[in-house]
Amino acid sequence: MSAANQKFAVDYAWEAILTNLGVAKGELLRHAGLPADLFARPKPELTIDEYFRLWRSLEVLLDDQAFALRVGTAVPAEAFSPPIFAAFCSPNLDIALQRLSRFKPLIGPLRLDLSATGQGIAARYGAIAGQGLPSALATTELVFLVNLARMATRQRIVPERIELAGMPAQARPLEEFFGVRLRSGADNVIVFSQVDCARPFVTVNEAMFRTFEPVLGARLEELQTGQDFRDRLRACLMEALPSGRTAMAEVADRLAVSPRTLQRRLAEAGSSFQEELGRLRAELAQHYLANSDYSSAEISFLLGYEDPNSFIRAFHGWTGRTPQAMRAETQLH
Repeated sequence: MSAANQKFAVDYAWEAILTNLGVAKGELLRHAGLPADLFARPKPELTIDEYFRLWRSLEVLLDDQAFALRVGTAVPAEAFSPPIFAAFCSPNLDIALQRLSRFKPLIGPLRLDLSATGQGIAARYGAIAGQGLPSALATTELVFLVNLARMATRQRIVPERIELAGMPAQARPLEEFFGVRLRSGADNVIVFSQVDCARPFVTVNEAMFRTFEPVLGARLEELQTGQDFRDRLRACLMEALPSGRTAMAEVADRLAVSPRTLQRRLAEAGSSFQEELGRLRAELAQHYLANSDYSSAEISFLLGYEDPNSFIRAFHGWTGRTPQAMRAETQLH
């Protein structure tokens, strides 16, 4: 199954959010062209396109310049959405971010990638399979995350830095909420200080988390088996190649599986991580040589190699020729 056709469960918090916003479920579903009984189904699901249509319709119906603020703060703490509840049960924001990153696919076709910075922890939001994330949705996610941190700590958490790929027309209300100036960037990123990440949650309940963690894990596994695993790996590797972050442990983390599970799933498909990485690099290299003017050094960078010589050796191993020889042959035809 391709990523575009993959189904995602509609989160349990949706009905509580719509009630708080004063939006009629029927009107929203009609506007988005979705089944009228969607929220009444035992297991409501949406494709990526349908999920984004739902969000865009909500934005149109609310018709509010402060859309992200209204929606991002409309999730009540008592709304039992297991992935969100798992975050509230955490001992601090650091653990909450890890749990949200792990279980984010259960809430929708989103990724939450974490990385350490000199300032603290950076959380980067994106859509799966390299698709663009609607700017209003990305901003709403950042508002929700800050609101969650404040509700769980009972402190006014102020991020160290926020970057948005799509700047809102009205930034002032958002900046007043966040307590920090918004910056324009290539990604949707929020950075929390180490002090705030370690600040205790008053909502901590590790016993409760341990109770339903196996259920969340099972749902995540079910979601992942509903999509061809090698397609998901390929999409993930294509995003990671230019950064050079293609170590198996890092890729497994982005796929929300352990390295052992990644190896097992590929072995079941008669493949391995190195085979998949090498195959993708070989395909992309030949595509770049035939359809672009990129130099070997530039292609080396795009494929995640540390130096051009490593790329040239690998290419010779794949094809028995040098990149220059293949480009010359392609141009002759």
